Amino acid sequence: MSPNGLAGPISRVQAESVSSVGTEHPEGPTGIPDTGFFGQPRPLATLFGVELWERFSFYGMQGILLLYLYYSAEQGGLGIPQAVAAEVVGSYGGGVYLSTILGAWVADRVLSAERTLFASAAVVMVGHISLALIPGVPGVVVGLILIAVGSGGVKATATTLVGTLYSREDTRRDAGFSLYYLGVNLGAFFGPLLTGLLQSTVGFHFGFGLAAVGMAAGLIQYSVGRKRLPRDGDILPNPLPREQYPRVAAIAAAGVLVIVLAVVLGLITADNLSTVIIVIIVAASIAYFVVILRSHAITADEHSRVLAFIPLFFASAAFWALYQQQFTVLTIYADQRLNRDVFGWEFPVAWVQSINPVFIIVLSGIFAALWTRLGSRQPSTPVKFALGTMGVGLGFLLFLPFVATGHNGTPVWAIVLILFVFTIAELLLSPVGLSISTKLAPGRFRTQMVALFFLSVSLGTALSGSLASLYNPDDEAPYFGALGVIAIVIGALLLVGSRPVLRLMRGVR
Repeated sequence: MSPNGLAGPISRVQAESVSSVGTEHPEGPTGIPDTGFFGQPRPLATLFGVELWERFSFYGMQGILLLYLYYSAEQGGLGIPQAVAAEVVGSYGGGVYLSTILGAWVADRVLSAERTLFASAAVVMVGHISLALIPGVPGVVVGLILIAVGSGGVKATATTLVGTLYSREDTRRDAGFSLYYLGVNLGAFFGPLLTGLLQSTVGFHFGFGLAAVGMAAGLIQYSVGRKRLPRDGDILPNPLPREQYPRVAAIAAAGVLVIVLAVVLGLITADNLSTVIIVIIVAASIAYFVVILRSHAITADEHSRVLAFIPLFFASAAFWALYQQQFTVLTIYADQRLNRDVFGWEFPVAWVQSINPVFIIVLSGIFAALWTRLGSRQPSTPVKFALGTMGVGLGFLLFLPFVATGHNGTPVWAIVLILFVFTIAELLLSPVGLSISTKLAPGRFRTQMVALFFLSVSLGTALSGSLASLYNPDDEAPYFGALGVIAIVIGALLLVGSRPVLRLMRGVR
């Protein structure tokens, strides 16, 4: 099949003959490793670009979403109670990562990773347009559903396509994912800055509209560069037989009908949405692990590697439950507890969301160079996960010295320090998590293994919304203290058990 995705799917025999992590593409036609994009394979530039624009739109919208939900009508918002609004944002975030299951399944069995990425990006753009043009709660419902479904497809497939650029033994792999992560955070930096500025000057819907423009730019860029992507991205590892299409369509329609009826009958409401999402994520995660581990298509080594992923899954969920509160608790904190005055001008609340990406932009290159320089001597993945989980717990404890600063009394430098610690923790876990999910993936479940990592993010994100509903700006110490200690304990347990986990990984570090 041609790289542009115009021909039909590659046959099952052809698909099984190609490595799930790529073996043909790290080298050019002369056998010399392709180092055309900052020492990495040139096709990484295409994936870097589309993810930059997708994250620009995603984080730009999310930077003002919570404010839109709980600000009063006079302020241009919907006037939803703050605790309920925080749960909605957490539930939406959990739904984004939960939908990676759908995106991964479609990529592995119906469309291929490359074509799923293109279609999903288009759905994201339509979602942002809906938020911008449809007023009130209907616009939120339609827009967030479309963005969640589309973003899930982009996340699972883009990560998988990056994995196809490297062989399993290529020591540039973690560095390449760190560089890819730089693209994510360039978008995450500029998105909230510009949407926040528009929201604070001309209104929320102009901010949402700018997010739609950003996603359109990403689609154009990807359309130009997609033909340079490696052939692996067009493979269907486990094609769905044509005769099963009607049955799958009927199941999908039944699922949508059940959800609609649950909403109409009041079984799913804004108040319990977070709990519903968490239950679904837990059930989906268990089901995924069971299906993969019981499959006769995986080898003994692959089975062991999937088992090794289980403790990493739990550590990742704990990490994201705290980290993703940047979009819930930290937004409320920036609005009500942070002194945002700069020479007499109060900068927009959403701008706080751009602090973390600045550190990522500065430090991701340093981490990439560090992992490249250390090569096989770098810390193992379980150790990186443990340190990342402990780091985000430390970040929460750093809120404690500022609990008595009063309304809008916390200095900006305090948040900068806390987010610096968050960033170190993130770089130890997030890009490494994307990388390890492709390295531990069985050949028949390559994209769906990436979806499992995103399920851990989904679970943590949904939990962040539920936890945020417990946050009380007038009594912060128990909240920040308890969550910080719990995360540190979880990370310490993984650190102690890192060697047994490493043995289960069967040669993968």
